[in-house]
Amino acid sequence: MSFIERKKTKKIYVGNVGIGGFEPISVQSMTNTDTRNLDATLAQINSLYARGCEIVRCAVVDEQACKAISILKQKSPIPIIADIHFDYKLAILSIENNADCIRINPGNIGSFDKVKSIIKVAQQHNIPLRIGVNSGSLEKNLLAKYGGVCVDALVESAYNWVMRLEDIGFRNFKLSIKSSNVKETILAYEKISSMLEYPLHIGLTEAGGDFEGIIKSTCAIGVLLREGIGDTIRVSLTDAPEKEVDVAFEILNALGLRKKQSIEFISCPTCGRIEIDLIELTKQVKERLSHIKKPIKVAIMGCVVNALGEAREADLAIAGGRHFGLIIEKGKIVKKVREDELLDSFVKQVEEYVEKQS
Repeated sequence: MSFIERKKTKKIYVGNVGIGGFEPISVQSMTNTDTRNLDATLAQINSLYARGCEIVRCAVVDEQACKAISILKQKSPIPIIADIHFDYKLAILSIENNADCIRINPGNIGSFDKVKSIIKVAQQHNIPLRIGVNSGSLEKNLLAKYGGVCVDALVESAYNWVMRLEDIGFRNFKLSIKSSNVKETILAYEKISSMLEYPLHIGLTEAGGDFEGIIKSTCAIGVLLREGIGDTIRVSLTDAPEKEVDVAFEILNALGLRKKQSIEFISCPTCGRIEIDLIELTKQVKERLSHIKKPIKVAIMGCVVNALGEAREADLAIAGGRHFGLIIEKGKIVKKVREDELLDSFVKQVEEYVEKQS
C-alpha cells in the first residue's frame, strides 16, 4: 500500500489545469497587487509562475478590475481566478471578461437568486466556480442554530449549497471549507469529504505571518493530504505570495506528492560538536545555489559524523570542521578544503555535478 491513498473526486478544469480525479495536486496563490494595475499584477503573476504556481487568484473590486482580468488573461502563463465578494454582478462580468474560474462565498453574495444568476452565465461560458465556505461568511441562521462558528455549521453550510447547485443542474465546481483554526479546518474537511465527491481546495484561512502561518498551514494541509483529502492547495500567509508557493511545494514534496524542480536541502541541527557557523553556512549555500532548478538533494552538515551518516543519501554534501571542511558526492569524500574556500568550492562542485546530469 502506498503512503497516501488519494480519494478520487470529480474532475473539473480551471483553464488547462485539471483539478480532482487523480490529477496532480495543484498549487495556487493570490496576487496582492491592485488588479487594475496591469503592469504590477502581471509582473507578480509571472513571478509566481517562475516559482511553480499553477493557478493564480486576483481580487475583483469593481468593473475596471473585471475588465483588467480580460487583459491579464491574454498575457498570463497560468489560469486566472476572479475573486468576488458581495457583488454578484462583478462575478457575471468577470465571466464575460474571460476569467478561468470564479471564486465566491455564497453566504456573502446574498439571495439564492443572485447565486443562480452567476450560475446561469457560468454554464453558458463553461466556467467553473470555487464555492467557498469559511468561518467569516457563515449564514446568520446557522450561527444562531449552533451558537457560533463550529465544524457542524461549516459543513452544513457547504452541504446545503452543494445541494442547491445540484438541484439546478450545476456540478462544475470545487469546494473549500476553511477556518483559521487548525483542528476545526481538519475536522470540517474530513466530514465534507466523507459526504461528497467534488474536488476540494484545501488550506487554512488567515493562517498568519511567516512563522506561525507556515506551521499552522503545514499542520492542517499535511494532515488532510496524508488522509488523501485535497485536490488543490493554497498556503495563505501574511507574506509575499511567492513564499506561499514555496511552502506549498515543500509540503507536497515532503509527503511525496510532487517532486520538487529545485534542490532539496537537508541540514543538521546544531550541537556541541560543531566548530563552524552552520546557520550562516546553510544560509549562504542556499543563496548561492538558488539558481539551480534540478531535483537533486544537497546536505549541509556541521561535522563529519552527520556528513557520512545521515547525509549518505544526498547527491552532494558539505561538512564543516575546525579550519577545514569536506565535500562529499554520493556518500564519498571527494575533497578536503580549507574553511575559507569551502563555500566557493562546494558551489562549484554542485554546479559541475548538475551540468554532468543535464
